[in-house]
Amino acid sequence: MGRAKQIAVYASIFCATLIAYLPALHGTFLWDDDAHITRPDLQSLHGLWRIWFDLGATQQYYPFLHSAFWLEHRIWGDAALGYHLTNILLHAVAACLVVLIVRKLELPGTWLAGLCFALHPVCVEAVAWISEQKSTLSAVFYLGAALAYLRFDESRRASRYLPALILFVLALLTKTVTATLPAALLVVLWWKRGRLAWKQDVRPLAPLLALGAAAGLFTAWMESTYIGATFALSFIQRCLLAARALWFYASKLVWPVSLAFTYPRWKIDPGEWWQYSFVAGAVALAVGLAVLARRRRGPLAAFLIFAGTLFPALGFFNVYPFRYSWVADHFQYLATLGIIVPVMSTLAVGTTRRVAGTALLAILGILTWRQSGIYRDPETLYRATLHRNPESWLAQNNLGNLLLEIPGRRAEAVAHLEAARRIEPDYSETHLSLGNALIEEPGRLVDAVAEYQAAVRLAPESERAHSNLGRALLRAGLVPEAVAELQAALRIKPDYAEAHNNLGNARLMRGHLAQAIAEYEAALAADPNLAQAHNNLGRALAQIPGRLPDAIAQFEAAIRLDPGYWGAHSNLGNALSEVPGRLPDAIAEYQAALRINPEAAEVHNNLGYALSQMPGRLPDAIAEYQAALRIAPDFANAQYNLRAAQARLNGR
Repeated sequence: MGRAKQIAVYASIFCATLIAYLPALHGTFLWDDDAHITRPDLQSLHGLWRIWFDLGATQQYYPFLHSAFWLEHRIWGDAALGYHLTNILLHAVAACLVVLIVRKLELPGTWLAGLCFALHPVCVEAVAWISEQKSTLSAVFYLGAALAYLRFDESRRASRYLPALILFVLALLTKTVTATLPAALLVVLWWKRGRLAWKQDVRPLAPLLALGAAAGLFTAWMESTYIGATFALSFIQRCLLAARALWFYASKLVWPVSLAFTYPRWKIDPGEWWQYSFVAGAVALAVGLAVLARRRRGPLAAFLIFAGTLFPALGFFNVYPFRYSWVADHFQYLATLGIIVPVMSTLAVGTTRRVAGTALLAILGILTWRQSGIYRDPETLYRATLHRNPESWLAQNNLGNLLLEIPGRRAEAVAHLEAARRIEPDYSETHLSLGNALIEEPGRLVDAVAEYQAAVRLAPESERAHSNLGRALLRAGLVPEAVAELQAALRIKPDYAEAHNNLGNARLMRGHLAQAIAEYEAALAADPNLAQAHNNLGRALAQIPGRLPDAIAQFEAAIRLDPGYWGAHSNLGNALSEVPGRLPDAIAEYQAALRINPEAAEVHNNLGYALSQMPGRLPDAIAEYQAALRIAPDFANAQYNLRAAQARLNGR
């Protein structure tokens, strides 16, 4: 292939990939992205040091991945477009490396293989979801290491071994599923030569095999220790799961329809005879391919690469996503090459087959374009997931939480959260989310407390469960019980800002002003961006003579952090109304609060009182008092103020 043709092939891969992923390119951040985009406490040079040397500083110990995110944050900040573009370009680079590897193996269909990998819809989850940059970035290192090792295998020069080793280490530091590369290379060498020699084939790969094994074991320990990936499955159950998952992935690769963000989580039951059919089928296929390998090694090599690359995600090791589903599209991102490369090489032989291959690429591109569109925003993603998997408690729960933040959607949110609880009643998060929804529903405080209590029972070491229960008990007026829960949360996590903030509220309810201020300050020391703590500290400071300017500063800080925080606008209005000459500013803050929450009766009343102090604004004040009473007919203070204002207007 001439240089001009090579450039055209690579350019076509980049262009086709970009076009296919255009819908995702303009997407927003999705679930779990906040655990990957560099947090404020890790954005400094010291944060970069922590990424490498502080276990638990990041969700998973993938230091090169999080270093890449750290650098990207320096470039893109919090703009999702940059991260999406990076992911798409990495995927295109990986597809170009596929072309180079296929050419190095002297197989036909180099461009078909590269474009098929670039455009196959099962790759969408890994490419369109920012969190899965671990897949695309590690794929570049994985495939780069494979290409470098194949070049070393040709020359046997030590200078060509080192790049392969370095790239493999980088792959492991990005995502340890790449630990399967040395085994895949052994399969490729066996396919090429028909045998494996210890000195020529195995010994050079021994260091890579050792590094891969060590990285895999370390990641398994991290998943169990820091993330809580523990699933009690017997060996028979794991075998049943692995065989079924293997067939599932192959079916989605061959027939990529009804792809979902989360798939139904099967029940793995050794007592059901039909579940053994997946094992029997896998064994029969392997035996058949082994017999065929006496004449044609390719099919068995393809099967071994596909199954071997999937091995870390088949169920023999615990990984956290198993909590939601036993399978996920991004698990087979690299494994797809075990089938894509041989199939595309077969289609490249003969004009008719090449035409069929081209038509297939067009179909795959259209499917990818459609599939990538569901990753444009969280609501679209969760609704698409529920359309294909109505029993996804994760999608029900997350959609409910999302709708809670949208005015007027609370009833719909509660319905989704109740569905999540029905589907997964033994998971604390579903109860926590439902409690968060019910606590704001009139007359549902008792139900919210019950949900939080269920969350504490299911996850007694959850600081969030204890803190939220404490917050609900405060609203119920059960201050001692609330304090006990909040202190339990702080024993679990001493720097938990929300618990300090809620404990401050408890101290304030008891009139312990100094203790309340200390708790709010502790909350802000743990999280300076906690708007509620700024607002509550302002409320406490406003009660101390001479501290009104400090209180105003805290309310303003809360509003800077959360411009939609109507309570902070209202409290700032209250504070400004006590400052000579600031009554117009106070009115503006009350009005800002009511634009956000028009149903806040107390704010209508306070705005009315402020307007009543302004010349010529008495009719406007009366209108605000009336608005307060429409919302809360028994609001005694608004009733009194309305009568007084009407009397003034009538000259009595």
